[in-house]
Amino acid sequence: MERLEGRHAAVVDLARYFEYEHLPNRLRAVSKAVHDLAQDMIDHLPDCPMLTRGLGSLLSAKDSFVRAALDAPAADGD
Repeated sequence: MERLEGRHAAVVDLARYFEYEHLPNRLRAVSKAVHDLAQDMIDHLPDCPMLTRGLGSLLSAKDSFVRAALDAPAADGD
């Protein structure tokens, strides 16, 4: 994640779980889409309990989406 300097520790802590570069290609695209949304929310919303809660919910959704992608047929090159 980018642009985390000066953000609340809870936001910074959650943000690290949205990284996607380490994932295989077939999971990376799904995870990147959620990463981009999380980054957009961090960029546009103030630090507050609702941002932290929203990021936590988004993280849970990301985990579900990535698990769903694990069950999808692999494309060539993945």
